[in-house]
Amino acid sequence: MTSASHAQSAALAPAGAEELQRQAVSKTAWRLVPLLTLAFIFNYIDRTSVGFAALSMNADLGLTATQFGWGAGILFAGYCLLEVPSNLMLYRYGARRWLARIMITWGIAAAATSLAVGPKSFYFARFVLGVAEAGFFPGVTFYLACWFPAKYRTRMLAWFMVGVPVSSILSGPLSGLLLNLDGVWGLAGWKWMFIMQGLPASIIGIFVLVMLRDNPSQASWLSDAERQALIDMLASEQREKEKKHFAAALKDTRVLILTGIQFGFVLGSYGIGIWLPTILKSHGLSLSAISLVSTVPYIFATVAMLTWARAVDKSGKKILNLLLTCLFGAGGMAIAALFHEFWPALIGITLAVIGVTTARAVFWSIPTRFLSGAAAAGGLAFINSVGTFGGFAGPFLVGWLKDQTGSFAMGMLGMAGMLLVSTALTFSLRFFVKDE
Repeated sequence: MTSASHAQSAALAPAGAEELQRQAVSKTAWRLVPLLTLAFIFNYIDRTSVGFAALSMNADLGLTATQFGWGAGILFAGYCLLEVPSNLMLYRYGARRWLARIMITWGIAAAATSLAVGPKSFYFARFVLGVAEAGFFPGVTFYLACWFPAKYRTRMLAWFMVGVPVSSILSGPLSGLLLNLDGVWGLAGWKWMFIMQGLPASIIGIFVLVMLRDNPSQASWLSDAERQALIDMLASEQREKEKKHFAAALKDTRVLILTGIQFGFVLGSYGIGIWLPTILKSHGLSLSAISLVSTVPYIFATVAMLTWARAVDKSGKKILNLLLTCLFGAGGMAIAALFHEFWPALIGITLAVIGVTTARAVFWSIPTRFLSGAAAAGGLAFINSVGTFGGFAGPFLVGWLKDQTGSFAMGMLGMAGMLLVSTALTFSLRFFVKDE
């Protein structure tokens, strides 16, 4: 063979390897991500559709705004208590079985919320739902990090987290339709809503058990060459030395900072998500109008998140972009608080939803860069469990301030303030994470 031929072969080899890697990632993404995204859609619907149930349920159960905010948020108490143990169980027994278990039990628990007859039983039902679904989100985050190299991870997380805005787009019309079943077979419309939106999660859980695999070496949908290419890509990533114990993650300053950051933007996400139907109702909209208008912020957020995530993967500037998303969300909250007319308020809410939704996708690509092994499973769960307590604080804060002031403006300003704290913490993270 001539020297020219050798040079040509050398040039083609990397190109062929790169194409093999691309095929492996593409096939794996199509196998895993759509099913997990569908699961997340119902996960988020089951958490937040309670805001639509409130339009008639609060009167039936005799709930004040504060009681409803407490009940809507208490889900996260059960969720946070069992988040770390759940993710450590996932690491021990495998993602396929554990994620399926989570989904099957949360679907049953969500449907059982229809059995609530007063404030206490409503609190109990929401608490049990949180216990049942504990570990799902950080479990999937950990799982995707085991399958996708860092340069694809933000995009994969974004496609998974598209479940948040898509669930909110679907939740309005679907909840409105189910609420109109009021009286069918003697059940209130809000009861039908909980049953019909809860049980599909259990069905999806069965598909998860059948279709998922625990690691790339078990990827039967890939050829031998593609499977090895994916394994080699993951093995070649520059990572810190694996920490074998969960306690190591708790001693990491970066983990503590990330926990505080997530608390702020999750507080804003759920504060808006759960109260949005009631906020729109305060502007005089009908039930059918609320169902449609509530989708607007999330349609824009879906497009913005996917576009922004692709740009983040290309630039690699994850911390800078996380700072910008939190700042974007805070600005939107402030606009919604300061302008009381319908259209300016809706624009502000839309900007806020874009910020907090995109923050999720960018955020979760950061800890997987330096956490691995058992420390990753436990550390991701710890970040999510404490940070997600904002999911309780947000709805409760907005409800309590509404009862105290008679408007939603102070609640919006409170959430804006927390997002500014997240912005400041993100800036401080630059001193501890040197490699963007």
